[in-house]
Amino acid sequence: MGNRRIHYILYPMSYRKIAPAEAAAAQSSGHGILLDVRTAAEFREVHAQGAILLPLDVLSPQKVEEVRGPNPGPIYLLCASGIRAVKAAEQLERAGLNDLRVVEGGTTAWIAAQLPVVRGRKSISIERQVRIGAGLLVLAGTSLGWFVHPGFFILAAFVGAGLVFAGITDICGMAILLAKAPWNRSGKDFSPAASY
Repeated sequence: MGNRRIHYILYPMSYRKIAPAEAAAAQSSGHGILLDVRTAAEFREVHAQGAILLPLDVLSPQKVEEVRGPNPGPIYLLCASGIRAVKAAEQLERAGLNDLRVVEGGTTAWIAAQLPVVRGRKSISIERQVRIGAGLLVLAGTSLGWFVHPGFFILAAFVGAGLVFAGITDICGMAILLAKAPWNRSGKDFSPAASY
């Protein structure tokens, strides 16, 4: 907690958090752009109408400006629950972009507010994939440790340590790796002209 406090004193946040309804109203009036920073698989499953996919792992100021075009309005950032959108806002702020808005509650809150969405093919969220992967690794480590060699218990301990690290820092190595997996990617490189 202390490191975050020091970070905000040295680098005060200038992005704003807004309600989904406010973002939808601004976006529908053509004031600003709505960027979804989730993975392509999550975006294909359901996304806010009018949102443009720009996954967090490929996010850069140049790509944002390319997507933004001549629109001088705010940049509205959206993810599943708001965590990745905050990370995106912080990354873009450090790169010098301003007029950033984070949609509170992400796509989950957007849907709960009954705002327009586009639904596609169902997929497993990154969070669920992490839980499945971590569970399988712990099960494998403990089973192999019990039946093959006690050294395999290290695998379960390593996964547990990774989960504790992710809980403390909000950085999940397994989620970062899974986001790059072929089933979570669109099968093509980012293109701002791509429509989904």
